[in-house]
Amino acid sequence: MPLDAERRSSAHSLGREGDEDRLAELGYKQELRRDWSLLHNFGISFSIISVITGITTLFEYGLNTGGPGTMTVGWIVVSVFTFIVALGMAEIVSAIPTSGGPYFWAAMLAPEKNAAFASWITGWFNLLGQVAVTTGISFGLAGLVSTTATVKGAYTPTSARTIGIYAAILVSHAVVNSFGVHALRFLNNNSILFHSLGVFALAVAVLAKAPTHQSAKFVFATFYDGTGAVGSVGWSVRASPAYVAACGALMSQYTLTGFDASAHLSEETHDASWSAPLGVISSVGISAVFGLFVLLSLLFSIQDFTNTVGSAYAQPVLQILVDVFGENGAIVLMTLIMICVWHCGLFSMTSNSRMMFAFSRDGALPQFFHHVDARFRSPIRTAFAAATSIATIGLYVSYGIPILLAVIYHKAFVKGPFNLGFMSRIVGLIGVAWIGFITIIFCLPTTNPVTSQTLNYTPVAVGIIAVFAFGSWFVWAYRWFTGPVRQIEAERHGIDINAPGEFEEAESEGRLNPKLDAGESVVTGRL
Repeated sequence: MPLDAERRSSAHSLGREGDEDRLAELGYKQELRRDWSLLHNFGISFSIISVITGITTLFEYGLNTGGPGTMTVGWIVVSVFTFIVALGMAEIVSAIPTSGGPYFWAAMLAPEKNAAFASWITGWFNLLGQVAVTTGISFGLAGLVSTTATVKGAYTPTSARTIGIYAAILVSHAVVNSFGVHALRFLNNNSILFHSLGVFALAVAVLAKAPTHQSAKFVFATFYDGTGAVGSVGWSVRASPAYVAACGALMSQYTLTGFDASAHLSEETHDASWSAPLGVISSVGISAVFGLFVLLSLLFSIQDFTNTVGSAYAQPVLQILVDVFGENGAIVLMTLIMICVWHCGLFSMTSNSRMMFAFSRDGALPQFFHHVDARFRSPIRTAFAAATSIATIGLYVSYGIPILLAVIYHKAFVKGPFNLGFMSRIVGLIGVAWIGFITIIFCLPTTNPVTSQTLNYTPVAVGIIAVFAFGSWFVWAYRWFTGPVRQIEAERHGIDINAPGEFEEAESEGRLNPKLDAGESVVTGRL
């Protein structure tokens, strides 16, 4: 194994020195400021999952694609399987705590001859999936702002106005990530408060103030199929109710995503081998329970189901709040929701920038993105790059690849302090199977009839990612991308890893010995 027992022990020791030693053993210098605690690490993923964001923006989709019963039961089922995926990821990040996350894990877990290929494919799915999620969050917030502005006043939403709001939101996120890095921890603490106490207070207030409440049968057993266009039957008739229920459960799956942020922030977190995996699983577990409570509070408080589904505001959560609190109260509570969504988008961009920093550091992106500001010790330029939307399913594909590799090559997997023991492969297999299932379901059409306007273009988006990732590898990347670069050892041998071709040239000339020399690790494309 590349690391002996003594070095593994020191790598998992507590404290800043242990964190930097572990990072050095993985081949990198400590460039980012390491001053995040377990609470901060948890807060990043908790803020990105942001149950109030997913529930609010996809509530209409859930009501029309299965109704209340599918939303509640689907949330429970999805939460269980997502937690299993999170367990598999947590075990890996405990052993390999770097900001690269899934793409670095794939390189470490794959056989040496396939390490660079696995790293390249995983990295691009993860990066583009993250960008898609960030874009979706910000665009969803722009829609909420436009819709709320119509409650009182003569404001009329237009595509141009919504795009303008969306652009302003992206700029605000980029500015804070770029030049307000020291404020991120403060905003992270605020985000935790808004997403926990603030949203909890909102849910309790809705339940307490609602004039009437729906029955448990309505909330847990009511099926509704609104997938048919005007004059057409829904998919429960054309296919089956189970088809609609499976598609409707994706409201929950979309919400419970982005928890790899705890891995991407691991190079800035104290005691990362413990804090990062705990950040992953705690953010998913707490979000699952908390999200169910928020979802139930809204469903029990629906006053008129027909009026809510066909809301004049085109936003059922806003309709529920107006029915319960009146227009003024609804605006106040929607403002709280929008503040939470803004924080969600902010920290999603933070996670994007760290992943881009790591991917650039290893040569997959231009070195422009591997730039750490000397004053803030943060990758500034990458905060402006998250502006393209592809498929959010890319995230789960990138989660599944390293988990599958850990299952297949489990004998070579040197685990960290967070260890699932004999359950490791079982958890991994279940997690990968679930990811395969949702990958298929997420690509199915959800509106009948299927036209150019109602087609689910997710397969196209996923196809774009796949064609680019695989095509670029076989056309040119295989010639120069060697996987995660061991930065420290390269510099020790006088090699400039930023100079195109120098690493490969040194390797071909035999300057990089593939064996250990005098007790030192060597420079290879992988560890």
